[in-house]
Amino acid sequence: MSADARSGFAVPSAPGSGQSAPGSGIGAGVDIGIGTGLGGGSSAGSGTSAEPARAATADASAGAGASRPGTRGSAWPRATLGMLRTALAAAAPEWWPVWLGLAVLFLPTFASLFSGAWIGEEQGHGPMIFGLALWLIYRKWPEVRALGPAASAAAGWPVLACGLLLHLLGRTQHILMFEIGAIVLTLAAVVLVKRGAAALRVLWFPFFFMLFMVPLPSEFVAAVTMPMKMAVSWATEHLLFAAGYPVARAGVILQIGQYQLLVADACAGLQTLLTLEALGLFYLNLMRHPSAFRNVGLALLIVPISFSANVIRVIVLTLVTYYLGDAAGQGFLHGFAGMVLFLTALALILAVDSGLQWMARRRAGVRGKGR
Repeated sequence: MSADARSGFAVPSAPGSGQSAPGSGIGAGVDIGIGTGLGGGSSAGSGTSAEPARAATADASAGAGASRPGTRGSAWPRATLGMLRTALAAAAPEWWPVWLGLAVLFLPTFASLFSGAWIGEEQGHGPMIFGLALWLIYRKWPEVRALGPAASAAAGWPVLACGLLLHLLGRTQHILMFEIGAIVLTLAAVVLVKRGAAALRVLWFPFFFMLFMVPLPSEFVAAVTMPMKMAVSWATEHLLFAAGYPVARAGVILQIGQYQLLVADACAGLQTLLTLEALGLFYLNLMRHPSAFRNVGLALLIVPISFSANVIRVIVLTLVTYYLGDAAGQGFLHGFAGMVLFLTALALILAVDSGLQWMARRRAGVRGKGR
């Protein structure tokens, strides 16, 4: 059973991407409402001449527009746009050469990844990890800017040299681990050179999170994956047998009815475990629980949660094959099982986190009564 981990895992979009529209819409609505109301009131009250009424209406609308910072007559939006243009113009000479250099350096790498490794079973989580890491950097960047201008860290240049050397070796020798690892090193070096060590300390988690997209040596993966596949196959066999299904096992091959299924690396491999571990750590970083008991407990329980999600995925694929046939098990529902894996892991993480939250509150209540 060559189940894969391809899923439609949606990457969260960056916040703050549509903030200009509400401001403009409010300004237009206020301007129209004030002009209409004042015009009607003045014409009804004078009854003699339309010109003074129009003049009064125009004056009142202009005064209202000048006094409210959301109307078209206000200088506030123009000042804000002017400040934004000034900030972009000031940042352009500093950052555009950096973005241009990174694009020239890594665009060929990303083109190769999106047409090769990142569309396969083992490294299919790479785009998700990289996208989430970039979003975390974007989310933390206001804290970096709040640090103010900082001196360039001396360690930035050696780190940059190591990243470029690693990229050269990975690109010329076709070593995927070096090529992807160079992305992490080079981006960290840019932060060190441009913003200093304090900025890298603020952004430590996004760069640590990127390490989950770096592939491990194949020999190590093979050595660790086989025991995991055996454990998942054993658990699947015993659970289905307890439920009354005609199932047997020989190593990592499951026999159910007339079908034989091979538990592949993508179903219960080390990369799947690391992907689910990354998902759990991402959840922890977003929640930022103040309780150390809750954080440490959830981080440790992510490993058995990942194992349980893998078992559930293999059970789902086995039952799909048993009831609907081998074509269904290896077709669309096979890819859908990857989504089942991640949804199951997310549901288990939320359930375990809720249980740890209840335990933390109970411990806090017991301590409060003891005092």
